[in-house]
Amino acid sequence: MDEEKQENKLQLTVDEVVEGYVGSFGFSQLLQVLLVSLAWIFDSQSTMVTVFTDAQPDSWWCIGPECSATVCGLKAGTWEWSGGNTSSIVTEWGLICDRRFLAALPASLYFLGSLIGYSFFGRLADAFLGRKRSLLLSCLLTSATIYLTSLSPNIYIYSLLRFSNGFSRSGIGVCSLVLCTEAVGLKSRVQVGQYGFFFFAAGYLSIPLIAYPTKDSWRNLYKIISFLPLVYAIFILIPFVSESPRWLLVRGRSGEALGVLRRHARINGRELPLNLTLIATNEGENNLSINKLWNTKWAAKRMALVMITGFGIGFVYYGIQLNAENLNFDVYFTVAMNAMMEIPAVFMGGVLLSFTNRRLLFSCSAFLAGISYISCIIFSHKNENQESRSRGSLPQLMIEALGFMAASAAFDVLYIYCVELFPTNLRNYAVSMLRQGLMLGASISPLLTVSGRSSPSFSFIVFGVISISTGLFSLWLPETRNTPLYETLEQQEEEQRFDCEFNWV
Repeated sequence: MDEEKQENKLQLTVDEVVEGYVGSFGFSQLLQVLLVSLAWIFDSQSTMVTVFTDAQPDSWWCIGPECSATVCGLKAGTWEWSGGNTSSIVTEWGLICDRRFLAALPASLYFLGSLIGYSFFGRLADAFLGRKRSLLLSCLLTSATIYLTSLSPNIYIYSLLRFSNGFSRSGIGVCSLVLCTEAVGLKSRVQVGQYGFFFFAAGYLSIPLIAYPTKDSWRNLYKIISFLPLVYAIFILIPFVSESPRWLLVRGRSGEALGVLRRHARINGRELPLNLTLIATNEGENNLSINKLWNTKWAAKRMALVMITGFGIGFVYYGIQLNAENLNFDVYFTVAMNAMMEIPAVFMGGVLLSFTNRRLLFSCSAFLAGISYISCIIFSHKNENQESRSRGSLPQLMIEALGFMAASAAFDVLYIYCVELFPTNLRNYAVSMLRQGLMLGASISPLLTVSGRSSPSFSFIVFGVISISTGLFSLWLPETRNTPLYETLEQQEEEQRFDCEFNWV
């Protein structure tokens, strides 16, 4: 009798259930993806808020009998910032002249915190809490650390809290992306992965809209954005978002996994067979595969090149956003313009990836970004006479926006490129290493932004040279368009033997 029941059971993997019964990307999954992707807004806000809170104001004036071309030559109390002393951390804590590089410390530590947080939350989501609860924890910690940042008494406590904020927010990107892609069918995963970039752009665009009414107090800006992830976690994430059925199955909770799939199917107007049982796929020995990657010459060189290109594009992509204050234009309008350029970058990247070589698309995007940034020096001039930048330089702004769109496209393409460069059992590890390269580059970029306050041309030249160099490094990577996605390193290595004599990697 038991054997007969066992024979009547329909045993399928989660992929087979989603594709055959639930629907690859039905209304239920669309709703799940949209609700989860909302979290990218807070990730973007916590990252880009520093453009305004850590900025140096455009102008100042003398209030004493003596005056000079720079504030460094004046005594304290003989001058003041035109926007008051609470508009940013630079004005409140006097981070100018011989203390100017302290202004770069918070942003650098923020990205270093993100680097550590990626590994922590990736492990936490895989082995302990799952995707949903890890995302919940990340949102709650992000809310708490942002609010505490608004209470900072000095630059050192502020920097430590920015580090903790970067650590906390890193779980949003990691968990949101995985939670979205694991809810849909195989063919829909690339499309779903693009949703996060749109919400990230929306969060980026919201920052100048919130910052402008609070421009007299950087502390109020932090307090406002600190409540948003808390509200999202309590009223949206907890009641309406489901855990990943794949993670539940891997953890031995097949009944709960089946319940999530039945709920998705019901909302999509479908039903699952009553005799359905789920079977887990074989994940392989991941630690052994990672060790083999670094012991395999071509794979190790490929991973090193991916990290180098990640470092370069991370430096440029995040750095140019922080560098918005060094343009000869209103910083609020500049940030809004950059945010809007994220949207066509995602669209164009998605469309071009369908018929263009990855290496060509990435390298050309990096070259275009580099050429655009170097071209900005034609219109770059630092105000020496305490004048406002409200008149601005429209040609410089348009060139910078074009360069940022190209850098954003390169940033997005690199993620897809990295996924295709490595086999399934190493893909998550490769992406995590790419993220580390991106964050390392981002952590150094604030130093260039601070240097650009006294020499904007220098910052644009460095951004341009690094972007072009990154494009050149990518030319040593192999092309992956129309190539199969290998399951194991051994399978991919077999193919490499035929052409390793003709390719550096």
